[in-house]
Amino acid sequence: MSEEEQDATSRLRATAKSINNNSALLNAARKARQILPGDSEFGDRLSTAGKSQPAAAGRAVSALTENSPGLLREAGLGALQVWQSLLETSGRGHGDRELTIAFTDLVDFSTWSLGAGDDETLALLRAVSEAIEPPVLRRRGRVVKRLGDGMMAVFTRPQAAYDAILEARDALTTIDVDGYHARLRAGLHTGRPKKIGDDFVGVDVNVAARLAEKASGGELLVSEATLRELDPDLITYRRKKTFAFKRVKGVPDDMAVYAVTPRKAGAH
Repeated sequence: MSEEEQDATSRLRATAKSINNNSALLNAARKARQILPGDSEFGDRLSTAGKSQPAAAGRAVSALTENSPGLLREAGLGALQVWQSLLETSGRGHGDRELTIAFTDLVDFSTWSLGAGDDETLALLRAVSEAIEPPVLRRRGRVVKRLGDGMMAVFTRPQAAYDAILEARDALTTIDVDGYHARLRAGLHTGRPKKIGDDFVGVDVNVAARLAEKASGGELLVSEATLRELDPDLITYRRKKTFAFKRVKGVPDDMAVYAVTPRKAGAH
């Protein structure tokens, strides 16, 4: 390559970097994602879980641009956000069966695993699987997919889903691997997700995933649709008034979300 060609290449790279890091363009791209079809937060670990092509591409884009956020990342994820939305809505809509969808994951697992060895990480994941999956199966739920340190499961009854999550959460309290004390966070939503092969898609899945993502350590968040079906004598709950879905397509911004805990014996 000649010196002139090298100079041209350097100028092109500098221009591309300048455009990618332009704050005005970056803000415009982020605002555009708020009005595009689909999940405006597409790109996080939960929204890109699964076997679909947009999910796989989203994981790749997120990994490649994790340490260099910019216009390229937002534009790429925005396009995938729309693609995912089209797949979910073109002839797929809602399913014909009401199910309660559960998502779980562990608090601070990613941070811990970066410093832990492969053997410790694998040991923890195996212990977590042994703790959270049997309660699901005992209540006739089905593990749809494993998400590293968490899972997606479906149940035919909301109460069964709630009971399974509580049992799983209790089982995790005995797990301690290399100083990591497992704490579960989870989300439950009841709706009619569309079954595609062995997976489920649609806005109801997105709602459950978002609830789990926004839960804090040890917290269980449920939608109003799920809360209505839980035994009121067994629970206490409070509305999360600051929770917002940020324009997840098909979900009202003001959809009610509740943190639910077991009612203590003798409480009224």
